[in-house]
Amino acid sequence: MTQTENTAIVLRYANYKENDRMLTLFSPTRGRVDAVCRGCRRPKSPLLNASELFALGDFELYEKNGRQTVTAAHLIETFYPLRADYDRLTCGIWALNLCEAVIQPNQNDQELFMLLLHTLSRLTFSDQPWPPLLTGFLLRFAGAEGFKPRLQHCVRCGKRLNPEEPCWFDLEEGGVVGPECRQLHDHPLEKRQLRWLNQALSSPASAWVSTPEAAAPFYLMKAYVEHRLDRKLRSAAVLPLPQEE
Repeated sequence: MTQTENTAIVLRYANYKENDRMLTLFSPTRGRVDAVCRGCRRPKSPLLNASELFALGDFELYEKNGRQTVTAAHLIETFYPLRADYDRLTCGIWALNLCEAVIQPNQNDQELFMLLLHTLSRLTFSDQPWPPLLTGFLLRFAGAEGFKPRLQHCVRCGKRLNPEEPCWFDLEEGGVVGPECRQLHDHPLEKRQLRWLNQALSSPASAWVSTPEAAAPFYLMKAYVEHRLDRKLRSAAVLPLPQEE
C-alpha cells in the first residue's frame, strides 16, 4: 500500500441528517480527523462504501471554517469478509475503538496505524485464531503508546527473573513480579504465558500464533491496557471468549 497525505481508515461513523455521515478517520500522519461525508448514504453514492467501518482509502478533504468535508475517496480495502464472522467482527470493532481512544488530531502515529492494519488483515484474511492476534496487538499497542510491559526483571526489586520460578504481573507498575515481591493484588502469570509475551515482543506478527492460543494471556493484557488508559470500552462486552486461558 502506498500512503498519501490523506490515507486513512474509518474508525467510527454517525448518521447525520437524511443522507450524511460524520466520520472519524485515523490517518497515520494526521492522527484523528473528524469529517462530514455528505450524501454518502444514498444507494448510488460513490462514497457509500468509503463511509463504512474499516474502510481504508485515500480521502480528499475540503476544510472550511474549521470543518472537514469528504469530497472524494479512493477505496483501497473494505475488510468485508469480517462481516461474515461475528466473533472476528467484534474483535475488529474493538481494535478500532481502542485506537480511537488514544489518537489525537494532528499527531503522527504511523506505528499504531500499521499495527491496526496488520491486525485487521490477519483477522480478515487468515484463519489464525483471534486470541493471540489480539494479545499481540495489545502488547504492541502498549509499546506504541509508551507503556510497554517490563518482562525481564521484577518491577519492584529489579532482580532478574528466574525462568523456573513462578511469577505474577502488576498492572500498576506494568511488569512482572518475582515470588519474593508478590502482593495480593498481583495477577498470576504462567511460565508459558511469559515466554509467549517475550517472543511476541521480539518476533513479527506472523509468529504470534505459532504456539497454542491458550499461551497468549489475552485477558491479562486487556486488563493492563484498560488500566493504563483508565477506561473500559463498551465494545469489549461482546468480545468472544477464548477457549482456555
